[in-house]
This record gives sequence, structure tokens and C-alpha cells, in this order.
Amino acid sequence: METEKLISLIQERAPIARKLEPETTLRRDWTEETNRFAFEFIDSLPTRKAFKLFGSLANVLELKSNLDHPKPITDVINELKEHLISYGLNPASGGHLGYIPGGGVYAAALGDYLAAVSNQYAGIYYGGPAAVKVENELIRWMIRLFGYPSNSHGNLTSGGSIANLIAIVTAREARQIASRDIERHCIYLTEQVHHCIHKAIRIAGLAECQIRSIPMDSGFRMDMKAFEATVLADIQTGLIPFLAVGSAGTTDTGAIDPLEEMAVICKANQIWFHIDAAYGGFFKLCELENPDGSKLKDHFKGIAASDSLVIDPHKGLFLPYGLGAVLIKDVVSQYKAHYYKAAYMQDTLSSQEEWSPADLSPELTKHFRGLRLWLPLKLYGLDAFKACLEEKILLCRYFYEKIGELGFERGPYPETSVCIYRYLPENQDPNEFNKALVANVLVDGRVFVSSTTIAGVFWIRIAILSFRTSLEIIDTYLLMLQNSLNLLKSEKKG
Repeated sequence: METEKLISLIQERAPIARKLEPETTLRRDWTEETNRFAFEFIDSLPTRKAFKLFGSLANVLELKSNLDHPKPITDVINELKEHLISYGLNPASGGHLGYIPGGGVYAAALGDYLAAVSNQYAGIYYGGPAAVKVENELIRWMIRLFGYPSNSHGNLTSGGSIANLIAIVTAREARQIASRDIERHCIYLTEQVHHCIHKAIRIAGLAECQIRSIPMDSGFRMDMKAFEATVLADIQTGLIPFLAVGSAGTTDTGAIDPLEEMAVICKANQIWFHIDAAYGGFFKLCELENPDGSKLKDHFKGIAASDSLVIDPHKGLFLPYGLGAVLIKDVVSQYKAHYYKAAYMQDTLSSQEEWSPADLSPELTKHFRGLRLWLPLKLYGLDAFKACLEEKILLCRYFYEKIGELGFERGPYPETSVCIYRYLPENQDPNEFNKALVANVLVDGRVFVSSTTIAGVFWIRIAILSFRTSLEIIDTYLLMLQNSLNLLKSEKKG
């Protein structure tokens, strides 16, 4: 094609393409409208429902027909306000008491905004030295917090699922497990491990390992006698103990496995000891005493003896969804499992002052997600996070006591900020009765709770981890439960 023709085609498209760089006035208008919506949304949270039942949204959303042509910012914000965030679970609400709540502290949103505006690349040190340095320093801060050696490292991930995958793939690399030997290797866990562990095992090509489900004690913690006996039995039959997964805060009950005892057994039998502390890890910061006089932090003894550890700042540090972390002692194996040197990236090889996240995880394209943690720590300080974590545990203990006064059967005393409970009605199926209790709560919508089934028993769960959850919200939920009990009992009599 002739040069003149190329220039003509370029000039024809350039004015349209430049619309992607709005002038200052338009940027300011967009920002002001967005901020107005954000401020109104946050201010409305105390009166906004935590859950709103919904059917199909097919007749509500107009995305299909509206993506091709520009619209004013006011129309876009109104569509968002009226439709896209008005149904289902409201994760920003302090009434979010189900699953494991994410956070959403305001400063983290500012960190995401700055990361997006600057568009810093945090995958390779050569391309984004400051971004990579910040993220690596955050990892080193967590390494010190959990007592890992200073030469450990890890990765800031999108969440616990990818973090657990990185750890398990690294363990496979460290043990140099060949495909022909997979069936001889054993993995030890309980039925209470998070389902992302099973997904990671499968994705890592280890599904044909011997998966040992170790029995639990009455507190849903791994039974150490059963664990050790299973390991010794496997060794006697010629199998190879490979990986043990402990939990520091299970999703169902908040239980913490006996990490210190588990570490001793793993060390004696050369087992890679991995801990999933995605939910519970940051409770290690707390200075609270337990009712028996022991320290809460004592439950985390042994965590420093693990080979790898997963923690989620978007849980225990109340950040918006999208930030997990994995810490690994054997960084060399982590690197061997994940690095790749492409020809087009040969220029990056000259700079090795810092570990590059792209060499330590499946991600190559990586945005500056660490800014959503760095900025809140700078603006709030750590003490605010500690106080909030302790408040959530105390709220859970308060709820545990009050729910007992209402006549509910309770699971184990909460180690963290999750507990399970159910009501045992007379002459009615307990599972169906408690399902009806949950349904009534969801119809009301002021709070959102979830349930679980353990050994065929339906339990209601409460997970208190939203930084906005207060004593007033817990009291509101207790009153809702009392009213729901009265309603269901009266319906039975009627």
C-alpha cells in the first residue's frame, strides 16, 4: 500500500481513536459523577439490604444493545445503580454474615484507582521496578509476621485459590514427582479443607495421588493420632507421604488444626507441610484471651514451621475482593515451577535485584494489585486492623452466647469469627426447619447468612468478618431469629 494511502487511513481514524483520551473537563465530570455515586452508596449502606431475592435479570439488563454506542455518564451510573448492584448479595454490607465476607475499606478503592490510572505493570522488575518492589516488601512484611525465614518469598495473587495452587505446584516441583510415580504419593487433609485445595490438586496433575481424608476431633480439627497412624501405615506399604494440608480457620466452622503437632509429624516423615490460612491467618495479630485463659495467638503455634502458607488480605485485612498471598520457604522450587524465558523478553534478564512475580506464579500480565494493600496500611496503620479483627471475634463470641440463650444447639466454641448453630424443633425434621429459618432471613434481607451440611446435618453458619458489622447488626439478627422461630412454631401449631 502506498504511503499516502496509509497516511490518509490513519488520519481518518485518529480523531475517533482520540476519544479514548478525554479532555480534562470530561474526565473531571466523569470522576465527579462516579464519586457522587460511590459516596451515596457508602452512606446508604446502613439502610440498604444485605440481600435481595431475584429471579431472571434478562429483562432488566440492556447490555447487549447498549455496548456499541457511547452514553452519558449519568445514564451509565443510573443503570449501575438501578440494576447491576441491586440484586442478590450486597458484599459491602455489614449485614453480610455468610460465606467468608470480603471487606472493602475505602482506602483500598483509592489504591485500585491509582494503580489503574498509572497502569503500572507489576509482573517483571525490569518493567515496573517500583510496583514490584512495593509488592515484594508487602510479602516480606507478611514473612516477618508469620515467622518465616528472611530468604522466603511468595506472591500476591488474586485470592486463595491461585495462592493454594502455586503452593501445591511448588511442593510437586520440590519433591520432583514424575508422572509415573504420582500414584505412589500420598496427600493428607480433612473433609474441612476448602474446596479450592481439591481443585488445585487436580489442576496440578496430582489427582491420582492417594488422597487421605484424616478423621477430625469434636472441634472439626484434624486428629493427630489418626494422621500419624495413617502416615506410618502408608510408609509400611511402600507409599510415599508427600503433602499434608492444615487449616488455620476452616470455612465451615472456623476451626484451626493442631498446627504445632502437625508440623512435628510432617518434619519426622519429610512431608511438605502446607497451611491454608486464607480466612484465619491474620487473627494471629490478635492479643485476645480465650475463655480458658490461653492466648488466641497460641492456636497459631507451628505456623512458622510450615513449608508454605496461604493468607488472604481481602479477608482478614478487610480489603475488596481480589488479593490473596502465598508465602513459600523454597523459593528456588517456586521459581523452577513457574518461570519461563521468552525470546521477546530477553531484555529483562539484565535486572535481577528483585524476584519478579511473573517468575513465581502462573501470571505474566499482572496489574499493581499490591497498591490496594499498601495504601490502607499507610493511611490507617496496623492497629486499626488489629482492633477490627478482635472486634469480630468478640462479636462471634457474643453471638455464640446469645444463640444458646435462644435455645439453639451450637457447634464448637468459635476459635475465630465463624460458628455453626441450629434449632431442634419438637416433632419436626431439624434440617427442614433450619432451612426454613434461613429462607425467612433471606426474604427479610437485612442480613445475609449461609448454611452448610456436615455429616448429613444441616447447620446455619455465621461468619463475622465485614469491617462494617457491628453489635447493633448482630442484635438485629438475633431478634430476626427469635421472630422467625415464633413464626415457624405458630405455623406448626396452626
